[in-house]
Amino acid sequence: MKIAELSNPVMSSWFAEQGHRLDASPYVAGSLKTKKLLERMSATEPLAALTTGHNGGIFNGPMFKRVYLTDPDHSVPFLGTKDMMAADLTTLPRLRKADAESSALSYLRLKPGMTLISCSGFNAGRRAYVRPDMGDCWSSQDSLKVEPNPEKIKSGYLYAFLLSRFGEKLVRGSVYGSAVKHIEPHHIAGLPVPRLGADLEGRIHDLMEECAQLRADHQADLVAATTDFFDSNGLPELNKVRWHQQDRDLGFEVASVGPTSLRALTFAPRARKLAEKLGSVPGARLGDICAGGQLSRGTRFSRVDSNPEHGVQLIGQRQAFWLRPEGRWIGTAGTPDEVFASDEMILVAAQGTLGENEVYCRPILATGSWLKYAYSEHFLRISSGTPEVPGAYLFAFFRSEAAFRLLRSLSAGGKQQDIHEFLRAEIAIPLAPLADRTRIAETVRNAYKKRDRADVLEDKALALLTTAIEEAAG
Repeated sequence: MKIAELSNPVMSSWFAEQGHRLDASPYVAGSLKTKKLLERMSATEPLAALTTGHNGGIFNGPMFKRVYLTDPDHSVPFLGTKDMMAADLTTLPRLRKADAESSALSYLRLKPGMTLISCSGFNAGRRAYVRPDMGDCWSSQDSLKVEPNPEKIKSGYLYAFLLSRFGEKLVRGSVYGSAVKHIEPHHIAGLPVPRLGADLEGRIHDLMEECAQLRADHQADLVAATTDFFDSNGLPELNKVRWHQQDRDLGFEVASVGPTSLRALTFAPRARKLAEKLGSVPGARLGDICAGGQLSRGTRFSRVDSNPEHGVQLIGQRQAFWLRPEGRWIGTAGTPDEVFASDEMILVAAQGTLGENEVYCRPILATGSWLKYAYSEHFLRISSGTPEVPGAYLFAFFRSEAAFRLLRSLSAGGKQQDIHEFLRAEIAIPLAPLADRTRIAETVRNAYKKRDRADVLEDKALALLTTAIEEAAG
């Protein structure tokens, strides 16, 4: 915050416009300034006048007892505020279907084209677009749902405005609370939405819709690549591990153990069965595949904050799984080369706890536009040193439920877990015939090209909107 902002006077007439708020947030965060800018436009409409559906089209939902299941036949994907930013939705927790489809909660089912706004907690005010592949998801009460009226406004254009720097300031300025941030539907109902004409709004909408479809296709391609991986290696049963439907790991015996690990988790029957199946087909040890590449945690280093012009974005374990990360900017001077990823390097979240919904042991693939980022030392770097086993092929395996469960069985540590340095090198990687490996790798690569293309289209839509508003507001 600039000193000048602190010394700016606040007019008494502004209090009524801001709901008689006496906290500084709406006056210094740019919200009021943005409203004044939009007032200079020839046409704006309040958000509530452009929505339709349940409770006027802007709603969150009731607090309710959540019963989680793992059987997909009796449950539905359940999207929380931290999940709405995620790129991969295949690991969402699942809500009991009978509860979700009840009259009390059925309206929480998402509809493609909705805008989601996180309305509770530290990250209140984040926005996300409901993509075509999110139509079978339910959303928690901690997310505001904004359902546009298609007869009055196009969904992609409305989302583009709310996502833009203008929408960002308006939404953030609506946040109430100190320790626990919060937004209610009536706080944003009056936000002014600029109207830019049917032609321009249609162009922006089409860009956002294409972006959403590409992100949905990215997800579908990765799922297809993982399915292809196990089918091509003669292990189709590993496409449906159903971990929690198996007998629990209780009362088992181990004939002998060595000095590497004495932890029961390492010898648990369910994980050992997975390891045996992976080793029952032609393949190689992960350590051998990565010889000449990398199989190690990142480098610790001193971090010096910087501005974007002279720095690089540092991505941590949480932001790495978002559609677009928001890591802090650090200076490049003194930053070691090891914090950057090589093309098709797999980065596995390698520190954390064993909670079912934690990212610990989940992977991302560094390729395309994501090679510009720096990555924290908390990631396990997996880089193939074998040309015939590309990183994209390995990623199809590591994003699977089978790999996730196996990696977790190799945990070491107390409160904060880590993946055992020696045991991870022993993981058996099935190696399908070369033609199959090539096909699987290309599917993954094409998926990430679609993701990068989606980001370009989103940026283009935002640029069109920003330029039009600035010109119209003069």
